[in-house]
Amino acid sequence: MQNFALQIDSVDIQQSLNQTVSNIIDQITPQLPHTTFVTDLAFIMIIGAIVTLAFFKIKQPLIIGYLFAGMLIGPLSPLWAWILPRGGPGSEIIGSVGILSDVSALNLFAEIGVILLMFVIGIEFPYSKIKSIGRAAVGIGTIGLFSTLGVLFYAATALGLNFMDSLFIAAALSISSTAIIVKIFEEMGRIKRKSSILVLGILIVEDVIAVILISSLQSIALVGSVSIESVLVVVLVALGLIVGTFTVGARIIPPLIDRVAGTEHREILLLSVLGLCFGYALLANLVGLSVAIGAFLAGVLVAESKSSEISKILTKPIKDMFVAIFFISVGALMDISQLGDYMYIAIALMAVAIFMKFGGNMIGNLLFKQKRGESIHSAFALAAPRGEFSIVIIKTGLDVGAISAFLFPLIGVISIITAFLTPFLMKAGDKIAPKLQEKDA
Repeated sequence: MQNFALQIDSVDIQQSLNQTVSNIIDQITPQLPHTTFVTDLAFIMIIGAIVTLAFFKIKQPLIIGYLFAGMLIGPLSPLWAWILPRGGPGSEIIGSVGILSDVSALNLFAEIGVILLMFVIGIEFPYSKIKSIGRAAVGIGTIGLFSTLGVLFYAATALGLNFMDSLFIAAALSISSTAIIVKIFEEMGRIKRKSSILVLGILIVEDVIAVILISSLQSIALVGSVSIESVLVVVLVALGLIVGTFTVGARIIPPLIDRVAGTEHREILLLSVLGLCFGYALLANLVGLSVAIGAFLAGVLVAESKSSEISKILTKPIKDMFVAIFFISVGALMDISQLGDYMYIAIALMAVAIFMKFGGNMIGNLLFKQKRGESIHSAFALAAPRGEFSIVIIKTGLDVGAISAFLFPLIGVISIITAFLTPFLMKAGDKIAPKLQEKDA
């Protein structure tokens, strides 16, 4: 009875506090409508800015700061479970407390963030750049990704995960984070190294494969099982869209963008490229593919125009804002209270993922006859970090109801831990590589 009374009191206290805060806001600014959407957006921006500034000061990737901020302020954060008890009468109210409360708005933010993230990544990869990455990067990237995916799938199955959970977590953990690696390269002053150029080429290959993987996995999730016919259809549709983009689209869209840019009205150019981004995302969705592949291809078309640099400059602030909102929203949607039951699985999968990504890339480097020192540098750089694509893949599976909910916070925590490990692994590569280079000489 005492616990029951405490639970009722805590609900009454929370309702009273919420009512008091609302009354104060209404008295200060009575003319403004106070919606949950505006409130959530305000807290996302304010808390996100404070937390990411702290992560910047300790020289950690901002993506991790975004996730951490979301985990602190989301309705599923354990912080609120510690303040207010769960269970018993009123648990439906207690279960939803948090600074952020509108889950539908969080999903909307995340969806827009994915589209803009993929669009700006596409602008970084014009067709000429994709063609010039070289046979070695294509081979090493493909071997490293699919060898890791295969072993992780069997490891996840052996750990007791079901088929769809194993497939999605294996795909998510087989792709290295371009955003984290590039950021660390810049901070460590090694972006122009020969080994770094090879890594960037491999990351381009992985990103392209990841975009196709997202669409394929989404189709498999909707069918409920792996069907050769369904996978083949997805691949053919994706190839059709890609080929159409690089042939018909590349001849029509870039000149149109240049003509719009010729008006010298930046607002019109901004609206035009954003219209192309969301229009292509809609097109991809209509033909049964992920919005991610449509947004990526729209970015590639913009990259083919002569005004690609100004388009990138114009869209970058919007992309930065929505990508920040995306990762904070993702963090807020993660119920990390479930992780205690799955921590051993997380550690085991993370160990297998790092080992296999390192080993797969080393095998690829040896097969394509790369120097041993450069091979060590690239393998260590690619081994650990998981990030944007990993989260997008798991969210895709969760959105269609194909995978278990615990995979979402699982991939978030793995992304945070592997991002912290990456600089240390790169420094380990720096110590080992010179010894192997001496042997090469």
